[in-house]
Amino acid sequence: FWSYFCQISDSTTSYGSYSGAVPNEKITWGKLAINTPKFIIESDATIVAPLIFAYLLNL
Repeated sequence: FWSYFCQISDSTTSYGSYSGAVPNEKITWGKLAINTPKFIIESDATIVAPLIFAYLLNL
């Protein structure tokens, strides 16, 4: 299982596609456990990802 799940997407999540699948669908695939921390950020990744990486790297 993955330790955590964070998805950054500027589009609506949908069932049936791997990249746009909601976390609960990934549970049925055996990728996530029911108690895995799951986060969905609805924004543009080019804006949000650098902010998250800077925070995680303490920049």
